[in-house]
Amino acid sequence: MDNQFAFYAMLDRMQYINRWALMRNSRYENIKEHSFDVAVIAQALAIIHNHLVEEGKTTMTVDPLKVEAYGLYHDCTEIITGDMPTPIKYRNDTIKQAYREVEHEAAESLASQLPDYMKDYYMSWLSPSYEGEEGALHKKLVKAADKICAYIKCMREKLAGNMEFDSAMVTLRGTIDNIDLPEVKIFMEKFVPSFGLNLDELNR
Repeated sequence: MDNQFAFYAMLDRMQYINRWALMRNSRYENIKEHSFDVAVIAQALAIIHNHLVEEGKTTMTVDPLKVEAYGLYHDCTEIITGDMPTPIKYRNDTIKQAYREVEHEAAESLASQLPDYMKDYYMSWLSPSYEGEEGALHKKLVKAADKICAYIKCMREKLAGNMEFDSAMVTLRGTIDNIDLPEVKIFMEKFVPSFGLNLDELNR
């Protein structure tokens, strides 16, 4: 059987890689579902950002679909690298740089399982350069969405009676509150509280 073009089959393996591996979970979350959540929230942040541009509160618009793609593929390289705990990944600049190089090599390995005419597209999402002012904003939006998703995970665990995530929830909230993007504050105020509701309350 030819495995030359196994890219999408490899992506499907994301469902077997659990996040928060060092913590007791009431329900495990894999990086496949996490990537969807990040993509959805990153896109929402981009749309809110563009609305703020229309209101004259900021100046540079972004493409919500492009930001969504960055969010969707932001953890795909973990199929090869695994999910390294954040305290280790960001322990110091040497480790951060080494891990970035490993991630880039993992992206190249994944993209090699695509036809040549598709590789450049996917490399731009799997290992984005985030160049210039626009690229820096894209990166901030995706990172903010990632933090918001982690915060929502902590909310779910707390609602399930699991105290394991209490400290992480406080830390993440502080990190999110310090993100210098008004769209993040808007999303946290308008949309995040509903994640604490049950189904009957959501349908009212």
